[in-house]
Amino acid sequence: MSDPDFPVVIYHNPACETSRNALAMIEAAGYAPVVVEYLEAGWSRAQLETLMAEAGARPRDFLRDKGTPAAELGLLDPGAADGQILAAMVEHPILVNRPIVVTPRGVRLCRPSERVFELLERVPPAFAKEDGEIVRP
Repeated sequence: MSDPDFPVVIYHNPACETSRNALAMIEAAGYAPVVVEYLEAGWSRAQLETLMAEAGARPRDFLRDKGTPAAELGLLDPGAADGQILAAMVEHPILVNRPIVVTPRGVRLCRPSERVFELLERVPPAFAKEDGEIVRP
């Protein structure tokens, strides 16, 4: 059942197991989230800055290096500036780690996927991830 008083948004990559698990956990808790496939939708700088501010994070905290051009763009260098990382994230959406979940309880990068439970009013008593691991809130 969807809850208009408790909206849930997930910035999702369907190719990512962690993202798929977080989405399935949200749905198992009875929510019908807004699913934003950010690799298709892309990002704006303002959108990323808002999400990061609400999560209490910096661009480097949301930067994905595995399977991305982060190293070749120099983003893994400790001297890479936040503005440089943000600009690259807008140009290359794959650089943003996932899933990012937004609810009235806050914004989180949900890695591991069970971090999503912190953001929900109701949660399933237990959940089996794709790999068979059972997690409990």
